[in-house]
Amino acid sequence: MSRLIQARSSLSRFWSVASSRNVRFLSTESNKTDEPFKVEEAETVNMPPPPTEKLLVLGGNGFVGSHICKEALDRGLTVASLSRTGRSSIQDSWANSVIWHQGNLFSTDSWKDALKGVTSVISCVGGFGSNSHMYKINGTSNINAIRAASEEGVKRFVYISAADFGIANYVLQGYYEGKRAAETELLTRYPYGGIILRPGFIYGTRRVGSMKLPLGVIGSPLEMILQRAKPLSQIPLVGPLFTPPVNVTAVAKVAVRAATDPVFPPGVIDVHGILRYSQQRSV
Repeated sequence: MSRLIQARSSLSRFWSVASSRNVRFLSTESNKTDEPFKVEEAETVNMPPPPTEKLLVLGGNGFVGSHICKEALDRGLTVASLSRTGRSSIQDSWANSVIWHQGNLFSTDSWKDALKGVTSVISCVGGFGSNSHMYKINGTSNINAIRAASEEGVKRFVYISAADFGIANYVLQGYYEGKRAAETELLTRYPYGGIILRPGFIYGTRRVGSMKLPLGVIGSPLEMILQRAKPLSQIPLVGPLFTPPVNVTAVAKVAVRAATDPVFPPGVIDVHGILRYSQQRSV
């Protein structure tokens, strides 16, 4: 025991002397003395910027779709559009920043490449005609799009549907049955990332050829009046006729937010919800 204490005492004195004399020790792996640790300046590497979200707008060259494209570009997104005609006839400068694809939703092979790199989709596809045609355009085409996007791994899908209008639902049976079929498919495929917007009459300046129709002249006053008449919309049969119109810019703003905000609630957003969300500041 006394030898062990003496050995430890001798070792302590050895380290003390070595430290005071700034002794260099031999490396255990070579015959060279250890060099002082040097810190060199790290080389600067040019890294690419983080990837932005890419939005695909189905029907991006239409009335609602073109406003959605512009809103998304204003938010700094990469924006692509898919339609049967391809590039829009819009001459505004922002249209040059959109990636225009031509394809047919009834033929997935004709537009599957448009889904590459896409993180979210907004569909504005719809139309009128015979009941069978309306079901095909509003229902089948959107169902095809929803399935293709889901299989491609797209995270979020927003569908611009339509509010119920009571008696009008029976007159436009194929239109509303198609819309509701697409809604069912979306909520099935995207229980957490599927959002359905149900606006009523959408107003704004609509282009018809070379003409511009200022629908806001009618829509804006009606919106102000009918927003305050919400109880009337609860009246059976005729109540939906009191659904307030909504500005196309409000629809575009909410649609883009729903497509890009991961905390935006999934499910159905009625016209009053659209108006409420459009008045909130963008995150």
